[in-house]
Amino acid sequence: MSSTLIDAQHLHRYYADTHAVNDVCIELRQGDILGLLGPNGAGKTSCMQMLCGSLAPSSGQITIKQFDLLEQPAQAKCHIGYLPDKPPLYHELTVDEYLDYVARLRKVSKASIAAQRNKSKQQCGLSQHGKKLIGHLSKGYQQRLGIAQAIIHQPDIIILDEPTVGLDPIQIREIRELIGELGALHGIILSTHILPEVQAVCNRVQMIHQGRSLFNKSMQQLRQSNRVLLQLEQAIDATELQKIPGVDSAQPLNQQQYLLEGAQLQDTLAEISRYCVEKNWGLLQIQLQENTLEQIFIGLSSGDATTQDEDAA
Repeated sequence: MSSTLIDAQHLHRYYADTHAVNDVCIELRQGDILGLLGPNGAGKTSCMQMLCGSLAPSSGQITIKQFDLLEQPAQAKCHIGYLPDKPPLYHELTVDEYLDYVARLRKVSKASIAAQRNKSKQQCGLSQHGKKLIGHLSKGYQQRLGIAQAIIHQPDIIILDEPTVGLDPIQIREIRELIGELGALHGIILSTHILPEVQAVCNRVQMIHQGRSLFNKSMQQLRQSNRVLLQLEQAIDATELQKIPGVDSAQPLNQQQYLLEGAQLQDTLAEISRYCVEKNWGLLQIQLQENTLEQIFIGLSSGDATTQDEDAA
């Protein structure tokens, strides 16, 4: 079983009378790329800052690699690499000068600085840019450098806040590929409001809205369908379909099509088909309707769905 890198329990954060983070729990395991998803103003950045130790929670507990972040901050923070939404770059420095500076801040031993700098440059596709001024780099390469500074001390945990904001499509694809490669060696939390980004690189997703955690599942669990589209030759009373074991509700879409919902419908397709054949309704089509991030996100954000904050398997 993979080890737990971050265990954050019951986090709250107030800004005056604003309850920005309301009882949020976040867990990160070795090998996870966790997508922290939510609209602007949802509380994602506050959560990230608390996990990094740059913002104190109003209440709650954060454990990093078994170190209490509030009680043992130095021991905990050495396991974290952080890229905020605005990379902390000095445009008048070269790439090498900047990474050497960050390595010293991260207490990398003097003898190891050059090796760690070269390794982080290689990982982030910056090997040919060491002598360039940061101010002369494109936005995409500045984001790469922001990631390089986050990993120069080879932390167990990388926390990335909106790493592709402002990039063009090619740059976005390159950064996503980089995150996927880093996920093989580190546990990663990726904060974003861009749905395709989560689908492209994450194996788990947690949705936050108005400071609350509403959804926390693996991508595999997310895709498991609880809806089936059924098409019949005959028009029937939809309540007849609710007699099928596992079908919680049946909604007619037109005279021949019905939308069935239930917790485990993906496991009962054969039984639904057999039932329809035995009733001589003329089964024309039966099709699982795969869940999408967009459906779940819109439903939860608009209040059309109930809270589903569960531990991912």
